[in-house]
Amino acid sequence: MRKYRRICFLCVLLVLFTALWGCNRREQKPEEHETGYQIYYINKDETAVVTEAYEPKGETVSALLEEFLGCLKESNGEREEKPAIPENVTLLDYTLEKGQLSLRFDLAYLDMNPLYEILCRSAIVRTLCQIPEVESVSFMVEDSPLMDSNETPIGFLNEESFVENAGEEINTYTKTTLTLYFANEKGDHLVSERVEVRYSSNMSVEKLVVERLIKGPITKSAYPAIPSDTKIVSISTKDGICYVNLDDGFLGQGYDVLEQIPVYSIVNSLTEIPGISKVQILINGETNITYQESIRFETIFERNLDLIEES
Repeated sequence: MRKYRRICFLCVLLVLFTALWGCNRREQKPEEHETGYQIYYINKDETAVVTEAYEPKGETVSALLEEFLGCLKESNGEREEKPAIPENVTLLDYTLEKGQLSLRFDLAYLDMNPLYEILCRSAIVRTLCQIPEVESVSFMVEDSPLMDSNETPIGFLNEESFVENAGEEINTYTKTTLTLYFANEKGDHLVSERVEVRYSSNMSVEKLVVERLIKGPITKSAYPAIPSDTKIVSISTKDGICYVNLDDGFLGQGYDVLEQIPVYSIVNSLTEIPGISKVQILINGETNITYQESIRFETIFERNLDLIEES
């Protein structure tokens, strides 16, 4: 009798274990099919970017682009959230080449409130850069590039171009101190310059650093190292490596400095940022380039302390 009870007890345990295991499998099954895609919207107060999970139907790059662009034109009616592409703005066309997606809008794009436009731009970029083949996004208005408040082309953006902050609010500013490296008077070494800057919290520090290097130093003991007509195509950081994509203005005959100075002006300045230990420089997305006939951009550069002039 005791043996019979033990067998029954073991059978009950086996049935319970099988049921629990089956339930656990059923709970996990939907997660296996989740893509992790999100569609970004503007909240009803027009102060922040919000998201909602999305399961795309398309599988090819072109199908995903068409589907996501369609979603960006639609509001989320249930939560009264607004579309990233306003109803009165028309997307004329788009092109995707080597991971760089260019969107061309009509003139109505310029009628948006500046703060609202930044929200829309953030939502568009973050949504589309989820597609693996899309590395960055640029904005055109008719046949001209979208410009910032300083009349500088916005260039190519990715999800890291927009810094996360509480509530995803766009109209916040923060202060930071940058250590930037410029050329010395002879152009054969780098000298440091520390500047305190106030900037939009939705701009990455990496982009801020390179913009300030292009703009040039503010002290009389330092001299520009990078050609002033250099444009930023995109900047992103992954696994401690900062990828700086510039246009071919960087290759032009700039200032009278050694060939290493412009390169390590960028490298040494960016590696001052916590979390960045190496830098790769690209020109219009290409690394198969030799700079000044001696420096290969296929190289991933590390900080060079020997070029820093001793105080």
